[in-house]
Amino acid sequence: MSHLQQEQKMLVRADDAKDWFYKGEGAANIVLGYCGSSLFLVGKVLRIQKVAKGGSPSPNGCLVLSDHERLMWKDIGELAESTSKDVAATAFIDHVMRNLLDSKHIDAGILVHVSKEFLEAVEGNIKSQRPPWRIDASKIDVLCESAFLISDHSIIIGTPKHDFCIAVEIKPKCGFLPSSEYIAEKNAVKRHVTRFKMHQFLKLHQGEISQISGYDPLDLFSGLKDRIHLAITALFASPQNNFRIFLNGCLIFGGLGGSMDNTDVRSHKSGEAIADLISACGLQLGSFLELVAEAIFGSGILDRLLATQQLDVLDIEGAIHVYYNIISRPCAVCKNSSDAELLHQYSSLHSLSLDDSLKIVREYLIAATAKDCSLMISFSRTADGRNASDCNSVALKSLNQSYNYKAYFIDLDLKPLEKMAYYYKLDQKIVNFYKMNDKTEGKPSISGSGGPPGEALDASS
Repeated sequence: MSHLQQEQKMLVRADDAKDWFYKGEGAANIVLGYCGSSLFLVGKVLRIQKVAKGGSPSPNGCLVLSDHERLMWKDIGELAESTSKDVAATAFIDHVMRNLLDSKHIDAGILVHVSKEFLEAVEGNIKSQRPPWRIDASKIDVLCESAFLISDHSIIIGTPKHDFCIAVEIKPKCGFLPSSEYIAEKNAVKRHVTRFKMHQFLKLHQGEISQISGYDPLDLFSGLKDRIHLAITALFASPQNNFRIFLNGCLIFGGLGGSMDNTDVRSHKSGEAIADLISACGLQLGSFLELVAEAIFGSGILDRLLATQQLDVLDIEGAIHVYYNIISRPCAVCKNSSDAELLHQYSSLHSLSLDDSLKIVREYLIAATAKDCSLMISFSRTADGRNASDCNSVALKSLNQSYNYKAYFIDLDLKPLEKMAYYYKLDQKIVNFYKMNDKTEGKPSISGSGGPPGEALDASS
């Protein structure tokens, strides 16, 4: 039996649940950190699937993709014929995102077998650490037979115990303004105002955030050092769910994926406390933010991410029509439109072949993944001026100090075809709300809760 097989066998035992702790969660998965003694598992995290309260668990042994999705991904047999979400996710990362984003920045992880008993034990152990609204919305899918084991990208393995490893997680969001000819004239604001900024107004109204962020994704993707630094500073000022800092693998700043900014108060009470924690590593807060900006600027890592996002050529206002071609149903958007000129314009999309329609929507969904993923960058000081062989390096001239760093894209989940209609409705809701409120000098009305914090507004922004 191989070492890996031994570790897989270990994971299925309920007794091993005590070695895993809550690290965070998103809409679809919970991430666990490892605190046990297995050398193989040290520095790893386990990503396990969730299921909505009242929802159906994973249908083990059944095809995961719909018939239309299997047609869309037919050239990737491993994806099209997958019988678990984890297998589908691995295939999508391996065969699609790895080629687009550069394999050195991708960690697809490996699949491990988990038992129902293990998952039930984990669910009980972590319940007190999860945000209450997450508990109300979802639970661990205890019938899922597999989980993702990936490296913990908040640390650099091999960092001396007396030294530190500091990491940042950034959710860049969409880094360009759409220019599609299929954007209705009434929605022309989309060509001038970022989706992120417009979505901020709706999130404030919904009670998801407490203030409008000053972050502009166009700054982060600009390729200009000063603008990248401006973006990082704005993210720190209003982290929301888009910016987190880890010290030696522990979250010290940023939310757990909750609402109302949910900046983690377990480890700090203010920006000053965070500055103190970072200064203990020999870095001033300003220097750390500069270091992050230098790494992003010097690596050019966001260039390929931007190119992948720009696979969305038609914008959702064009892609939604092509979606109805694929599912062979009357177009709900055209049905509700009385604009003859627009209907004539959309007719060209409805006359596309099935193959062309599949390609357009496939690329739209790939772009949606790229707009919603996260970037993890971990740093440690170089030892005696030497760079680690498996790391890149960045110099901070203001401190005359060099740092090793690693950068990885995470949360590269396959977006389901069935969400196309939801994406369109959310897009129109965001734009319409912004148009009604943008004349209030950045202070949109927040009357009415519009639903519980964290309501499903997690489409690519």
